[in-house]
Amino acid sequence: MTPPPGDSWRERLARGFFSTVLRLGTPLYLLRLMRRGRAEPLYRAHLPERFGFGLDVEPGSIWVHAVSLGETRAAAPLIERLRQERPGMRLLLTHTTATGREAGQALLRPGDVQRWLPFDTPGAVRRFLQGTQPSVGVLMETEIWPNLQQAAAQAGVPMVLANARLSARSLRRGERFKWLLAPAARTLRLALAQTREDAQRLTQAGVPEVQVCGNLKFDLQPDEALLAQGRAWRAALGRPVVLMAVSREGEEAALLAQWAQIKAQAPGLSVDGSRPAGSNSSGVSLGAESTAGARPPLLVIVPRHPQRFDEVAVLVQQAGWSLARRSAWGAEGPSAQDQAADVWLGDSMREMALYYGLADVALLGGSFEPLGGQNLIEAAACGVPLLMGPHTFNFAEAATLSLEAGAARRVESLDQGVAQALSLLADAPTRTGMAAAATAFAAAHRGAAQRMAARILDLIR
Repeated sequence: MTPPPGDSWRERLARGFFSTVLRLGTPLYLLRLMRRGRAEPLYRAHLPERFGFGLDVEPGSIWVHAVSLGETRAAAPLIERLRQERPGMRLLLTHTTATGREAGQALLRPGDVQRWLPFDTPGAVRRFLQGTQPSVGVLMETEIWPNLQQAAAQAGVPMVLANARLSARSLRRGERFKWLLAPAARTLRLALAQTREDAQRLTQAGVPEVQVCGNLKFDLQPDEALLAQGRAWRAALGRPVVLMAVSREGEEAALLAQWAQIKAQAPGLSVDGSRPAGSNSSGVSLGAESTAGARPPLLVIVPRHPQRFDEVAVLVQQAGWSLARRSAWGAEGPSAQDQAADVWLGDSMREMALYYGLADVALLGGSFEPLGGQNLIEAAACGVPLLMGPHTFNFAEAATLSLEAGAARRVESLDQGVAQALSLLADAPTRTGMAAAATAFAAAHRGAAQRMAARILDLIR
């Protein structure tokens, strides 16, 4: 193949070395898929697609690649807007993870096709593009694949990075692999950035054209039925609820250890959320005059990755808490025994609106370890007061804007987060104000899907 313009011999050498490593690592890649398939069988399905075989796709589709669950959900409003602007559009939807592919099934319409993105070896990506021949390729958020990008450039497929974000940390890391990543960035026809800061970093990384369009996740509308169901369950509980939303490894154990410290104090928190006399700054009574018969708050934990559901259940039980699992009951809701449990485990998929509807206040997972934080926009759209830790670099602007809007608060550690959560449980007026601010904040930043769809369709026209 002729290299893309500006491809230096160093860059071609780096890509050749990268390709050789991937080819040699193919058996390990297959072994990894088999191992992950033990817990998530979908990883073992349609294996030929991972190498560009068995595609059978009609040419001319709009191709959207959403690597995992978060990117798939973010792609939903963009896909819907593309359908509105281009009636009869055929979608080619690709993924890398089982959770992404499972969630993506809900986005398909008659005539659409769903496939795995192939392993990034030259032969696999060449077969993929020859077998699909899309009119445009849309990569969600942070996806850059050196061989895929080069093959698309050779095939004349314009590639767009949509809802694009690039943290300062990722940009610094990318400098170590610039001979590999810089030519891939140059082959992008367009990047549609979430923020001005993202746009500046993407330009610095080598993307030739960058436009700021906002964040697609503001265009996601919560499922009203799930919200209503969660609120109904909360009303039936008769006690306040603290949610750890989309938690990551290391956070659950720390939270449970901190939660244990309030167990003896929690009866002082009255059911209606008022602050009893003699309470400390967290709103929890420390004296012997604790309110008789009052029930402690319910802790709800929703892990980010489904393969960790059982692991987190064990952590809860080892900590000595009684546990109820969402997967154990259906739409009718928890039993009386489940309602009396100390901790609920949110071990279900695509039900975050239910958990936010259930919560009085939420702690943002991924922000209490140096992981960059999870999507805080969904919590805002559901009107839930949010407490975030120090690590939100994956959603830096959204975090800043939510703080400025009064929809969220920043804490420096998980123990501060727990204390702030209990304080908010005891302060209904502040919770109500934060909830209203969160809803207004989410509504004020919508419109990215319309802007991105217009720019993507311009490339096809």
